[in-house]
Amino acid sequence: MVTRKNRSGKELVRLYSYGLFVVLLGFAVTYQFIEPAPPSELIIAAGSKGGAYLKYAHEYQKLLAQDRISLKILETAGSQENLALLAAGKADIALMQSGVAEAADYPEMLGIGSLYYEPLWIFTRPGFTLTKLSELSNHKVILGPEGSGTRKVVMQLLSDNRVNPDALHKIELTGKDAVAALLQGQVDVLFTITATSSTTVNALLRSKSVSLASFTRADAYTRRHNFLSKITLSQGVISLAENIPVQDVTLVAPTATLVTTENLHPALASLLTQVISKVHKRGSLLNLKRHQFPSGEYLDFPLSDDAKRFYRRGVPLLQRYLPFWAAIQLDRLKLMLLPLLALLLPLFKILPLTYRWRMRARIYRWYDTLQTLDFEVRQSLSQKAVADFLERLDHIENDVRQISVPLAYASELYSLRLHIDLLRRQINEIK
Repeated sequence: MVTRKNRSGKELVRLYSYGLFVVLLGFAVTYQFIEPAPPSELIIAAGSKGGAYLKYAHEYQKLLAQDRISLKILETAGSQENLALLAAGKADIALMQSGVAEAADYPEMLGIGSLYYEPLWIFTRPGFTLTKLSELSNHKVILGPEGSGTRKVVMQLLSDNRVNPDALHKIELTGKDAVAALLQGQVDVLFTITATSSTTVNALLRSKSVSLASFTRADAYTRRHNFLSKITLSQGVISLAENIPVQDVTLVAPTATLVTTENLHPALASLLTQVISKVHKRGSLLNLKRHQFPSGEYLDFPLSDDAKRFYRRGVPLLQRYLPFWAAIQLDRLKLMLLPLLALLLPLFKILPLTYRWRMRARIYRWYDTLQTLDFEVRQSLSQKAVADFLERLDHIENDVRQISVPLAYASELYSLRLHIDLLRRQINEIK
């Protein structure tokens, strides 16, 4: 009896093993269409030492490390070099100021968000007054290093004013050397695009000898260049105690942006929007309204779909309650389970029906043999034939006794044995 139960159990195991195989096959097929897990390392093209970009990159690095993502920081000359590194695939993300590139030239690039205003600061030496950029011909100027966003934007604005770059005496100095040259009157004008927190800007704003030029035609520049915004540096906003600046100054400003390519893993794009939100949500002195940044606006490139979802809906549901890595694994599992559920539901209906059919088939297939034998008995009534019929019936009965079915089907098995016994009695009556 134990053997028969085991045989029924083996049949059940075999049947459900086939079902499991189908499920695993579906799992394997589904897996081919699921995004792989995000990489654990990113490379960011940042900026030069002492600059805001490099400072913020280190803040991103600390926050990403909390989610088990390592951020490698590349020091660069600025936005144009960052653009080149990103285009060449040598960086995964890059900090860039708006206005350094055209989206049509880089169709693979996507924006993650704009971060803050980066004004174009124009400082002039003691005794020199600048009212229009067209007045710069034959003067000594610092335009920012080659590869920087500052130089790119300044050259555009000079072109608007029909200033021949060859008519300028370009001085290649940066950082403290550039500040010192301006303070000592060795250069006439210093251009720089950077945040208000920049050490260069703060040093020059506090100087009593240099002046900060105001853009009297800011509206014209912002209409000609969509990447520029008109902002006002209000009197005393840098320092109320020192009254810096001493009067309102009108500036034009690109925005600092975080840019990536379409190759960035979607989960990392979502995580990066959360990181920049934590770093930049406190805003700056130049924000036109509270919580203005980070933003999906003021970008040179189309906003990535994952960043777009963040700005509309906030942090993804799972990541609100779970660590990033756990939320990502659950999210991937969810995507794999949805099609599997569509496969499992019919399987759960089919397998029991198949099992029931298999168990009954063990019993009912003998009725065909019994019917054949019953028909032959009715056709031949000789004693020799009767002996042959009984022998065949004995074989059938022996085989039926070997049938193993669960208790739920025992009544049908015993019905078969009763029918065998009934046929035996009919044959014996012929004798």
